[in-house]
Amino acid sequence: MPTLGELVAPRRMGRDFRWLLASSWTSNVGDGVALAAAPLLIASMTSSPILVAAGAILQFLPWLLFGLHAGAIADRFDRRRLVMLANAARAVVLAALCVFLVTGTANIWIVLAVAFLYGTAEVFVDTAGSTLLPMLVQPADLGIGNARLQAGYLVANQFAGPPLGAFLFAAGSAWPFLVEIVCVLAAVVLISRMARTPVPPRGSADGDAIAHPPVHTDIAEGLRWLWRNPPVRMLVLIILLFNVTWAAPWGVLVLYATEHLQMGAVGYGALTTASALGGILATVSFGWLERHVSFASLMRIVLTLEVLMHLAFALTTVGWVALVIMFFFGAYAFVWGTISTTVRQRLVPAELQGRVASVNMVGVFGGMVIGQALGGVIAEIWGLTAPWWFAFAGAALTLLFVWKPISAIVQAKLP
Repeated sequence: MPTLGELVAPRRMGRDFRWLLASSWTSNVGDGVALAAAPLLIASMTSSPILVAAGAILQFLPWLLFGLHAGAIADRFDRRRLVMLANAARAVVLAALCVFLVTGTANIWIVLAVAFLYGTAEVFVDTAGSTLLPMLVQPADLGIGNARLQAGYLVANQFAGPPLGAFLFAAGSAWPFLVEIVCVLAAVVLISRMARTPVPPRGSADGDAIAHPPVHTDIAEGLRWLWRNPPVRMLVLIILLFNVTWAAPWGVLVLYATEHLQMGAVGYGALTTASALGGILATVSFGWLERHVSFASLMRIVLTLEVLMHLAFALTTVGWVALVIMFFFGAYAFVWGTISTTVRQRLVPAELQGRVASVNMVGVFGGMVIGQALGGVIAEIWGLTAPWWFAFAGAALTLLFVWKPISAIVQAKLP
């Protein structure tokens, strides 16, 4: 009978994959702690909606500013070392915040500056980190590898971390950030146990240092490759469009839950918990799904469920029904995230993984910005269910547009 370790990280995937997995899970615990503690810290310092919203905006603004640069840099240097350096930078930023908090000199502007610097370092961590898995495992194992990494995000970042962060903040404003420092530094130690990443800088077969062109040249090269590769281009477009439709109602979800469904603050929190629980179920089931259902069928099923989910939320007025819908949303959203990442990694050459991944992430966060802006305006004019109707119509039209190309995306081969 296989051990738990063998089920989670099969031996065939190698020791380095286990170090990567352990580092990712540990880092996600710290990020989950901050997910609750950072908004609580900002709210304790200001009642200004603009400043509170600024804290949320700083979660994705660094991606829009530095995402493409992070991708180009990840394709130039040792990606494992880049993750380590960026995580160390996060720890330094957090340590400075703790000093300000302990000495009583922290204010809202310092906290917002820390949030921006921390988010900028996180862009480099996530971009370089996303390139490591394809370098460590065989293409056939990318699906299960991404599923295991996503499981850590769901359990640690979304499920366990936030309650721990809120509890620690109640004990003292600096405690959650001290715990996060420990988690981030532990992640650095764990990933340092990996062997040196196998892809040398471009243009050097033996990995010796070489002169690089300007960063914007590398970015342009990545964008040209993406534009000339129809399957990957279509995949990135799908992700952008569905993030616009998804983010429109999600931006006003708290008002939808508390005012339209009358669920209160606890009920709103329960919605996010239900989503995480659905994702955990999908984590357990992904290996079976991958063996029995083709990726093309899974992608169509998941995107169809996305359309139906928006319709269901637009129609329901009952809180427990919304919880059930959210549970299944978490399940299929996890499956989609795992499949889309796996397909992209299989289709992109190793030397372009960072740049293509960064374009994908800029599309994700760009779609969220557009969608949330549209959702706020639509809800203000037509009511709290209107963003769900917009998302339903937009997702349905997008699904019709991409239904046929999905087969070409899945069947494509690495150039």
